[in-house]
Amino acid sequence: MLYWLAEQGGIFNLFRYLTFRTGGAVLTAMIICFVFGPAIIRWLKSKQKQGQPIREDGPQSHIVAKAGTPTMGGFMILLGLGVSTLLWADLGNKYVWAVLVVTLGFGAIGFVDDYQKVTRRTSGGISARTRLLLEFLIAGSVSWYLAGWDGTELALPFAKNFLINLGVFYVPFIMLVMVWAGNAVNLTDGLDGLAIVPVIIAASAFAFISYMVGSTVYSDYLGIAYVAGTGELAVLCGAMIGAGIGFLWFNAPPAMVFMGDTGSLALGGMLGAVAVITKHEIVLGIIGGLFWLETISVIVQVISFKLTGKRVFRMAPLHHHYEEKGWAEPTIVIRFWIIALVLAIVGLATLKLR
Repeated sequence: MLYWLAEQGGIFNLFRYLTFRTGGAVLTAMIICFVFGPAIIRWLKSKQKQGQPIREDGPQSHIVAKAGTPTMGGFMILLGLGVSTLLWADLGNKYVWAVLVVTLGFGAIGFVDDYQKVTRRTSGGISARTRLLLEFLIAGSVSWYLAGWDGTELALPFAKNFLINLGVFYVPFIMLVMVWAGNAVNLTDGLDGLAIVPVIIAASAFAFISYMVGSTVYSDYLGIAYVAGTGELAVLCGAMIGAGIGFLWFNAPPAMVFMGDTGSLALGGMLGAVAVITKHEIVLGIIGGLFWLETISVIVQVISFKLTGKRVFRMAPLHHHYEEKGWAEPTIVIRFWIIALVLAIVGLATLKLR
């Protein structure tokens, strides 16, 4: 919306610059969360009474320590992210709307899931099959349009200007990327502050990648695929960073609110959509490596138990395994943050190592 002020010229030319608008998006989203966060938390507490239902098969310490904490705090994130994006992004950019559809669509699925958990007082919401079906429908509709806009090529890291045409397999592939990203962040969201900081780190990395991919100068210099218009996604990533920082203020241990599926599915889906549009799907697997570890730990645990009746980990996802080993929650959270930061640096290094 504010982007249109650039047409007035003069001092309003500032609004033409992606870096200025990205910074504005960060601050706006953060301020919105700081200002409206307390009221949102009070409202959630008044509606949820006993807070988020704690899974009975989870660490016993959670039953006491986290009882009564409200969930659905992802609404706060989506409010800051959404308003900030509408204010600072170029709303004539098709990629902005594609990412918003995935983000808000996944957030809506998460909202329904959280609502059922709270109203039924159970740790299980809508069925996994129904949730995945809805996610694939949203991801599929956006993927179909993206394939029509940008072709069906997959870029490989460490390879300069090298694209593989996936043909008919491209749409299913990028659908999987978005759905995996949404659910991987969801699985990671199990301790106070554990998911939101890696999301902020990943969003920061992809803000930079979006800017590089959307620039003819930088993309040519780095030998990466140029995709016109993707620079605008840096503004969305900035909004995600600001909303994430604002939410972290209330989610830091001991958490006053949980993001719930409302936030985790939306943020993961957004990261997946940005990675697809910038043609850095594989790099997302590096930058989001922590999310991979959490997802794989669940898959390995389920397969092992079904085939052998034995568990590989004391509890899955992976962060609960370390809780059961006696690690303190802040120790797990901070160490996982460090892992996320290192992986983001490695992912960004692929831009130059070609």
